Amino acid sequence: LLEKMADVSLKEAALIVGVVAACYWNSLFCGFVFDDVSAILDNKDLHPSTPLKNLFQNDFWGTPMSEERSHKSYRPLTVLTFRLNYLFSELNAVSYHFLNLVFHVVVCVVFLKVCKLFLDNRSSVVASLLFAVHPIHTEAVTGVVGRAELLSSIFFLAAFLSYTKSKGPDNTIVWTPIAVTVFLVAVATLCKEQGITVVGICCVYEVFIAQGYTLPVLLDTAVQILRGKGSIPYSMLQTLLKLIVLMFSTLLLVVVRVQVIQSQLPVFTRFDNPAAVSPSPARQLTFNYLLPVNAWLLLNPSELCCDWTMGTIPLVESLLDVRNVATLTFFCFLGSLIVFSLRYPGDSSKTVLMALCLIVLPFIPASNLFFPVGFVVAERVLYVPSMGFCILVAHGWKKLSNKSVLRKISWVCLAVVLFTHALKTLHRNWDWESEYTLFMSALKVNKNNAKLWNNVGHALENEKNFERALQFFIQATQVQPDDIGAHMNVGRTYKNLNKTKEAEESYMIAKSLMPQIIPGKKYAARVAPNHLNVYINLANLIRANESRLEEADQLYRQAISMRPDFKQAYISRGELLLKMNKPLKAKEAYLRALELDRTNADLWYNLAIVYIELKDPTEALKNFNRALELNPAHKLALFNSALLMQESGDARLRPEAKQRLLHYVKEEPQDANGYFNLGMLAMDDKKDMEAEAWMKKAISLQPNFRSALFNLALLYSQTAKELMALPVLEDLLRYYPDHTKGLILKGDILMNQKKDIVGAKMCFEKILELDPKNVQGKHNLCVVYFEERNLIKAEKCLVETLALAPHEEYIQRHLNIVRSKIASLSATEQSLLPADGTATAAAEEKKNSFQNLKGVKNEQKPTQTIVDNNKGHSKNKKQTEKNNMEKETPKKSTKEIKDIEKKRVAALKRLEEIERILNGE
Repeated sequence: LLEKMADVSLKEAALIVGVVAACYWNSLFCGFVFDDVSAILDNKDLHPSTPLKNLFQNDFWGTPMSEERSHKSYRPLTVLTFRLNYLFSELNAVSYHFLNLVFHVVVCVVFLKVCKLFLDNRSSVVASLLFAVHPIHTEAVTGVVGRAELLSSIFFLAAFLSYTKSKGPDNTIVWTPIAVTVFLVAVATLCKEQGITVVGICCVYEVFIAQGYTLPVLLDTAVQILRGKGSIPYSMLQTLLKLIVLMFSTLLLVVVRVQVIQSQLPVFTRFDNPAAVSPSPARQLTFNYLLPVNAWLLLNPSELCCDWTMGTIPLVESLLDVRNVATLTFFCFLGSLIVFSLRYPGDSSKTVLMALCLIVLPFIPASNLFFPVGFVVAERVLYVPSMGFCILVAHGWKKLSNKSVLRKISWVCLAVVLFTHALKTLHRNWDWESEYTLFMSALKVNKNNAKLWNNVGHALENEKNFERALQFFIQATQVQPDDIGAHMNVGRTYKNLNKTKEAEESYMIAKSLMPQIIPGKKYAARVAPNHLNVYINLANLIRANESRLEEADQLYRQAISMRPDFKQAYISRGELLLKMNKPLKAKEAYLRALELDRTNADLWYNLAIVYIELKDPTEALKNFNRALELNPAHKLALFNSALLMQESGDARLRPEAKQRLLHYVKEEPQDANGYFNLGMLAMDDKKDMEAEAWMKKAISLQPNFRSALFNLALLYSQTAKELMALPVLEDLLRYYPDHTKGLILKGDILMNQKKDIVGAKMCFEKILELDPKNVQGKHNLCVVYFEERNLIKAEKCLVETLALAPHEEYIQRHLNIVRSKIASLSATEQSLLPADGTATAAAEEKKNSFQNLKGVKNEQKPTQTIVDNNKGHSKNKKQTEKNNMEKETPKKSTKEIKDIEKKRVAALKRLEEIERILNGE
């Protein structure tokens, strides 16, 4: 009979699907908000590159279970579904919300099947529809992290349905459904911890429903046995055997769960759950008052809030507090239902009993009654308890509708409840569209929660609206003056607004709120890990002042002394020590951090930067490679390791360097530096066409890229494409008018190729304006004077040049030729020079000067430090310089070689002729 009643028809399933779709279609347009950010956006366990085993070693948020900052929420199967979402759509929120909607439909259908075990067909559909539209579920369905509730509920209900089949004919035990139940309980628990509570529901079902006992019968049997007047009935022994198996399997699950969390409860602050750290009787009174608060949310879900922590619900500190009346009323009503369900036989009492079990048992882990949790009230944890509530409502409605007087009004009331709940759910979904809309909706309900003010500020901060964000952060400090995080937020926002003084003042206030030294007590047990970031943030702020570096170091050391396992403090201190030119101490800091976390690619990267500072490129490359083993897409490690290989001069490393740069530009397609360095690699390999293409790509992304412009022009000049170099040099000098090497190269091309003496002269004069002691520019200007036949000026110029570089033989030789020329003209008072004799010195100059463009180097980039105060990662970005990049001219054709040889012979003949004339022959 139970099996037949538990069947769900296609029409009923279609009705549920339609109702859920009508209520939750707009959830598909919501993004990742609130806890979704930590569980989805910041969780590396979703990435395909992360080993699957990490899902079973880390908590729900991707933090290793062994770390104290872990929330100890172990839900690997839920994270696995997130990972599947990521595999198909990466971070497209639509697919995540759609899968949540599908899971909610499945829960509703399975719940309908469960309802049919205790209610008639019509009442079961009513209970399922009420569950489908209840607004309290928006946090579990529309919030992506609520998937833990949905998945756990599916296996929770499936485990219970399986257990209902464990009773065979003549009260025999069917073991297969029990084994399936144990398996499904384990799966439900791996989705969310409360899944294990279904064992309690199975036990109640076995005793009071399957065996039909009532509390008076059980008490009477127990009394008879204790008095020795009877023995335990065989049916009861079978029941005990089933219960022992269930309880033993549950105990095993609990033992495994305790091992997973390594016997440590998560660390929560008084801001997360103020009552948890309150003295008696405030603690007990407040926790008991929270029960009617949760019941009221199920009865009247009109004012919903995503965050009930901090000051949302003031503590109940006295027995005279009027709210204790609500607590007393709740317990009286609950007690009367329990007495009714356990004392009297009949279907009605059984229905009420199972409804109460569904309300009470799954709520126990979140009740704070046995151990503290990290929240005061959380709407999503009411997902399973609301099933019992819906069964109670449907059962009561059935009683009313069976009375002819109340039949019509019961139907009208039911229609109104379902319609208003559906509208509220549809409207509530829009609140989850973005973090700003979510937290602003929460502030309408509760203005006494500093966390809500902070979260609105964070949402505005993410939109770069720092001025408005600051107003909300300041309001948070006024609502909760001792909130360390709020003062840190104010400081960070002032920093973003470049108000350094105000930022430091706010950080100092936050620092003053940190717990003081208590002898014999460990800081780790008393300080929230994220609060220690006040030392990091303050140190990062003041180290911008070169005179306060030691003060910043002291703050890092203070944070480390408070928590020797504070990894971020070692990372930030390592950066500071590099800045203070203490690479050996920086190395020690990074090695200490690596002892705490050897799987952090950023740490290996930073250590590689230290080895670069220590002039140990071999070790640096090893550490870059280790970073890339852990994170093959580590962009900075890809880029800088490729540069290191390039600089090594080892041709065997060039192919790997090229592959890493190609990977880098795939990860960062808009970064011109990647394409530029690919071009430099191609120049090293004498692949001129490829080098030209990469340089052009870099310039297209960054038109004022100084190094790319100059090296492209140099490439053209070295490959007999001097005229193509001119427009590139024009662009370079338009952006950088003081680029000396660019001016020299341009002057060389104008002199040799364009025969533009005036243009060349302007280039060399510009160089001397910028740097009067530039030998190359000065000498080239002397040649221009010679070309202009101004021998006196050329002589004076060469004398000045020789004074700047007295050891340069070619300058002395050119000066001798000019002086010989002047002496010859003075002696003969006539021109003895051939028509093209003035070209001799110029020819020599071209050979010794214009083709002497050496030491061309890639522009050096300074070391940069990237610090992310919010996420806890620190990186050193070192754009290492490329040295010794003078390029050789490619081999000329045979015809070109012959032409060059003819010109060289002609120039030598002219030089010999001048020397004969000057010698008086």
